[in-house]
Amino acid sequence: MVFIQDLHLRDGRTLRVHDSAADHELDSAFTVLWQHGSPQTGALLKPLLSAAAARGIRLLSYGRPGYGGSSGLPGRDVAAAAADVEQLADALGIGRFAVMGASGGGPHALACAALLPERVSAVGCLASLAPLDADGFDWFAGMATDGASLRAAQLGRAERTAYEETVEFDPDSFIEADYNALAGPWAALGADVGLASAAGPDGLIDDDLAFVAPWGFPVAEIDVPVLVVQGRRDRVVPPSHGDWLSRRLPRAELWLRPDDGHISVLEACPAVMDWLSARP
Repeated sequence: MVFIQDLHLRDGRTLRVHDSAADHELDSAFTVLWQHGSPQTGALLKPLLSAAAARGIRLLSYGRPGYGGSSGLPGRDVAAAAADVEQLADALGIGRFAVMGASGGGPHALACAALLPERVSAVGCLASLAPLDADGFDWFAGMATDGASLRAAQLGRAERTAYEETVEFDPDSFIEADYNALAGPWAALGADVGLASAAGPDGLIDDDLAFVAPWGFPVAEIDVPVLVVQGRRDRVVPPSHGDWLSRRLPRAELWLRPDDGHISVLEACPAVMDWLSARP
């Protein structure tokens, strides 16, 4: 059972929060906060809940602004996630916690590490983008459709919004292992993406605009342990991003999974939870 509540933030916005500690039976457990991908609602998906329950972990998530019942915040940067997470943790009485993020959730997980270092014990990032201003590699190289949605975001909100009105999913974005994951253990992910997309593109557009703008914190100064998990065959976030992050983050460890794409890499989530639990 997952407890869902709407948290009212200091600026008047609402944040929809999902908490596996129904009836507070896991209040004192090791806590992991999940940063969802783009687009998703922020709901806790069955594979994550099962892995957390097997380990006695309290799992939290929330819909980023514009997703899943959370108020929008046009113009937000990646760093803004840390302020929302801080208020979430305060409201729930959680002092210290770990953070996991996948795909679009990866940069937001890193924001928590950078800006809440006294509270975040460790971070796990799966298939995370690197900052656009990262030196030493071609940020768009290897992306399906040549990163068209992110290139549109570089031109501004109007251009990114216009792109969303005509875009169609490119089936070559995923490899066979990705489609197998979506047809099997991660079917809930595909369903959740559908729900988020049906609610409108605002959250996704705001995410993309934030990814191609300055993030609001220096990645190289993050001083908590970070596990970077990357599929070598990822066509959405190419492996060069994971490589860059693992070389620039001072306390990073890289797990490069040779046969995984963008979705199948999520099969590593239980092992990532184990890694986080060993760094309370």
